[in-house]
Amino acid sequence: MNSETPPTPPPDTLVIASRESRLAMWQAEHVRFALHKLYPSCDVRILGMTTRGDQILDRTLSKVGGKGLFVKELEAALADGRADLAVHSLKDVPMELPDGFTLSTILEREDPRDAFVSPHYASLSELPEGSIVGTSSLRREAMLRMQFPHLDVRPLRGNLDTRLGKLDRGDYAAIILAAAGLKRLGLESRIRASLPVEISLPAAGQGALGIEIRSGRDELAAWLAPLHHEATAAAVEAERMVSRSLGGSCEVPLAAYADWRDGVLHLRGCVSTVDGTRVLRAEGSATAADGADLQAALDLGSRVSAELEAQGAMDIVRELSTASGVRIPPAASPAD
Repeated sequence: MNSETPPTPPPDTLVIASRESRLAMWQAEHVRFALHKLYPSCDVRILGMTTRGDQILDRTLSKVGGKGLFVKELEAALADGRADLAVHSLKDVPMELPDGFTLSTILEREDPRDAFVSPHYASLSELPEGSIVGTSSLRREAMLRMQFPHLDVRPLRGNLDTRLGKLDRGDYAAIILAAAGLKRLGLESRIRASLPVEISLPAAGQGALGIEIRSGRDELAAWLAPLHHEATAAAVEAERMVSRSLGGSCEVPLAAYADWRDGVLHLRGCVSTVDGTRVLRAEGSATAADGADLQAALDLGSRVSAELEAQGAMDIVRELSTASGVRIPPAASPAD
């Protein structure tokens, strides 16, 4: 976290808007605890809410409105003053926020990898032909179809406990989940294998938490600043720039992952068709003087997205988005 000294005077009351799933409430409690350590006299409360994304469980996100379904109700609570801040899993946050809102704070990242979860098998390679594997993500579906074409990949919606319940009652031979969520809920023992990023490149922002507030609330942003983790922020902003530049959404299997190695930020991006028959990859790196320069990270994301565009990424994006009824404008010329 940022070593910046908390501003004075401290806040009297802060209200956190959160989805009501067990994982979302853990995330909100995590932020609540951190804020209470910073401001012991502050009354930090959690406003639990049910979002449209939580209510619609019989269709994939790509068919019902995408990631924004998980944040709209929380943003409404921010807009009308019922809450001061909203805590999100960053991989669920749209690349473009509505006017009047900003991601003020990004917390230190948990494990960004995907996790293989199964009661009977130790790895994807052990699954017999025709085994049913569940995932809520087109990105993971494409990865599975590309590398394990003998498996039967099917949609899997619901919160973490719901997905695990469907696995345990035998609906699936295995499921793929984010490792971070399992670890945060003390369910690390359910992970049979963590998938290397070379096998399953994570989604932009996976494993990181973000705090959204209304724009212009400078005092609130200052109170939250000590929770901001600059190295994580630079990495996930580079990833989100790839997705933003390509119009990434739930309709497109798009992955982007950045990690720091010896003061150098390395970024990998990938766009594919859902069946995994066409896969485009690009990567790059950037050195920042202070180890976490935001503009250098954004520039890196732009370069990697431009390389993917040059390979034909926008053709895939437009084809998949058109099939789902989402209009994507023609691609701009790649930046110099």
